[in-house]
Amino acid sequence: MLLKKTYLRQENSQESEPDLLIAVTREVSAALERCELSYMPRTSIDVGLARRQHRAYREALETLGCRVVALPELPEQADSVFVEDTAVVLDEVAVITRPGAESRRIETESMARALAEYRELVTIDAPGTLDGGDVLRVGHTLYVGRSARSDREGIAQLAAATAAYGYKVVPVETRGCLHLKTAVTQVAPGLLLINPAWVDRRAFEEVDFLEVDPAEPHAANAVRLPGGVIYPRSFPRTRERLAGRRVPVVMVDMSETEKAEGGVTCCSLIFRSRA
Repeated sequence: MLLKKTYLRQENSQESEPDLLIAVTREVSAALERCELSYMPRTSIDVGLARRQHRAYREALETLGCRVVALPELPEQADSVFVEDTAVVLDEVAVITRPGAESRRIETESMARALAEYRELVTIDAPGTLDGGDVLRVGHTLYVGRSARSDREGIAQLAAATAAYGYKVVPVETRGCLHLKTAVTQVAPGLLLINPAWVDRRAFEEVDFLEVDPAEPHAANAVRLPGGVIYPRSFPRTRERLAGRRVPVVMVDMSETEKAEGGVTCCSLIFRSRA
């Protein structure tokens, strides 16, 4: 089989409130400066500032209705704050990924333990690779970036794992960026924020698009929640475009994790507590 179940929901775990939004996060690693980089130059990162910014990010998640689960730091795992890459959490199941960067694969072990409280789990197996940052869910369609981190085998395994639940997996070519969600995210019903230089809008079905300001190529990454969108302060021109489409925004400063090639979606796994 392409995928195998490796964990079951813990039988003795406490029942969560119905429809409560959970946001799983992880503290910034002391090793953040040793992060993997693919498209950005390496610059100095202030870990203390990164941790303060991450704390404010968690507060923004709480403001917009999430119960934040803060996992402990993995001090030797530089990129471990970017929890999005370790799993794809759907209403029915969570898929534990096999990250494209070998240095990150150990992160999935503790994430699987954390998510077993909420979902049955399946895993992406070798030789496939898949980063959660390449998976954009729009309804029951999973758009998956073909990137340096997610390959055809990993995408095929994701399709096999989710087909029984009614999900359609659509591979999408990316160019010039780390992940699909570097290039496009959903910011409102039927509306995608997109950098058309990095992904072809024709890959997406029956949606409208808002383009980032050309001076802000990394501005397409946003966290959509029922109460609004968490959005980086780094992109004021695109923020004005969001305002023009009446998208409510909560601004956060993520300058230090941005130096590690991370966006706002990268730092949390958000899902409903009960399917």
